[in-house]
Amino acid sequence: MTAATLLFLPPDESLPWRWWRVEGDAITEGEGVPDAPADPAAAPGEVIAVAPADAVTLHWAALPARSTAQAVAAARVVVSDATAEPAHDLHVAVGAEQDGERAIAVVAPARMRAWLAALAQRGLDPATVVPAPLLLPLPDDGYVRADLAGQGVVRGRTSGWADEARLTELVTAGQPPVTLDRGAVQAAVAAVAAAPALNLRQGAFARRQRRAIDWALMRRLAVLGGLILLATLAIDVVRIMRYSLGADAVEARTATIARQGLPRGANPGDDGAQGAQALADRLARLRGPGQGFTRTAAAAFQIVQAVPDSEVTAIDFAADGTLKLSLSVAGEAQANSVKSQLEGAGFTVESGVFQQANGRLTGDMTVRP
Repeated sequence: MTAATLLFLPPDESLPWRWWRVEGDAITEGEGVPDAPADPAAAPGEVIAVAPADAVTLHWAALPARSTAQAVAAARVVVSDATAEPAHDLHVAVGAEQDGERAIAVVAPARMRAWLAALAQRGLDPATVVPAPLLLPLPDDGYVRADLAGQGVVRGRTSGWADEARLTELVTAGQPPVTLDRGAVQAAVAAVAAAPALNLRQGAFARRQRRAIDWALMRRLAVLGGLILLATLAIDVVRIMRYSLGADAVEARTATIARQGLPRGANPGDDGAQGAQALADRLARLRGPGQGFTRTAAAAFQIVQAVPDSEVTAIDFAADGTLKLSLSVAGEAQANSVKSQLEGAGFTVESGVFQQANGRLTGDMTVRP
């Protein structure tokens, strides 16, 4: 069953608003703006605003069956020759194709803005604004006329306008329009309420879509977000556990290796400090006191080898970590170079008396850590 409320925009602000409520084959009428029902679910369909016939110019033309934007662009070309104002300064709307042609409605943008503002002041935002002549049925021949909410309207097959005696006689060439009875008007209005032939709310005046929040989708997204957070937390926990187990394994292996380096029967202790001290004592015994024989001798031999015409003739490593070097050098400069380089390597060096023999100097140096 068709149900809608037609709200007629008055041609003049001084005139009252009128409305028709269409429910099936019945039409109820009233003045002003109809009161909204207490239960929104009981509202009789969508509110359709009806633009006065004298404010909208209608044309018909064969337009390409493409997108709405392309059809409107073609319609501007069609109406540009029929209007004194530039077509781009007017609001042009295109209707559905019927018998190979489309209805083209032209209205001043200022009137559209004024109508929508007046409707908004009354708490209305209609999805459809229909020119009044398009409420009448398409005649098979000639013209039809009807009174719509106090406004006389005439429609032909490719025309529609506000009924004025001289204008109507001029357009119809003296052929009187057929006046529709109430039943025919009601049937035509019910058909338009179900499927309007043209909607002025296009382009810049199109109704903004209000997107409802899909709470079921929001709940699913929240659940997915929670699962992602839990998965991320689980990954971090597993990574921490792996690091902890790896650190424990490294520590256990280090303790095993340390025990292997301790003397047989030695106890590393609960905190490992006793074992570390025992390991340090054994290392000192193995390498010798001070920096140890190996490290001290290696540093001394490397320095002597780097000084030309210098050689080690004897070494003696004492129990206190002191290394005694017997050197044979070409001259005093080489002896001083060896001494300075040993001191630069972090050792304390005491040089004995060097004696001349067979063209070379021989003497001893004592190297301490």
